[in-house]
Amino acid sequence: MQPHLVKGALLLLLAEACFAAIGAVVKYSSDMASEVQIVFFRNLFALVLMLPFLYQHGFSMLKTSRWYLHLSRAISGLVSMYCFFYVLSQLPLAQAMMVIMLSPFIVPLLARIWLNERPTRLTLTGIALGFVGVVLALPTPDPSLNLVLVLALFSAFLVAITKTTIRAMARTESAVRIVFYFSLLTTLFSAAPLPFYWQALPTEVWLAFVGMGIFAAIGQLAMTRAFATAPASDIGMWTYSSVLFAGAFGYLFWQEPVTWGWVAGVAVIFYAGYVTTRQRLL
Repeated sequence: MQPHLVKGALLLLLAEACFAAIGAVVKYSSDMASEVQIVFFRNLFALVLMLPFLYQHGFSMLKTSRWYLHLSRAISGLVSMYCFFYVLSQLPLAQAMMVIMLSPFIVPLLARIWLNERPTRLTLTGIALGFVGVVLALPTPDPSLNLVLVLALFSAFLVAITKTTIRAMARTESAVRIVFYFSLLTTLFSAAPLPFYWQALPTEVWLAFVGMGIFAAIGQLAMTRAFATAPASDIGMWTYSSVLFAGAFGYLFWQEPVTWGWVAGVAVIFYAGYVTTRQRLL
């Protein structure tokens, strides 16, 4: 493997470890903070981290004629966040992260409807395999978890909508502008219910929130650098490594079992990711 591909893959692995760590922080905080507080501080820290970019690029960066897409992305992303953070509090960390991994496979279907991008047969095969992988990895059906699983799938669908919206905006909007408006709008929207769900937070939760901000900063920087170092088609499949890190965190901190079903699901999803990215190299 060429050196730039090794560097890109390692940076992407670091990014995905950070994103899995954010999920672990959310799960840890869910017993001591309300979901509304977790969502708000997640967005607030992201906004604070964007301020240096705003200073660097100037306020002219904020000018846009596609505010409706920024608004749509913020709403779908925020609702997805509420759903996913609740799912994290109810399901084992690795399985919750696994369901979210469905979103990359849903994006081509949405892009076909919205952006008129026609998926190939290999892409459709990858989508089908992705669903099979998630089904294998999920726990034994439990009637009490039906709503949780529905919310997890709904969250993955909303994440796919946000990614498709980004693809639609990328033709005219810079990456910095897209991220800044998302951070700003989600912070403002998530602040509205905060007074009604506020509760005193112990010191360890505040420290966890700070850690969440640090993980988010490192993860975003590493991911950006990874795709600047190597083509996304060459290293994109390493995005699915977050489920492996989530499995390790769940086992270490909550003694969540790593089942053979979960291992099989991970293998199928990695293969599905390989199928969908490999075709770009052919």
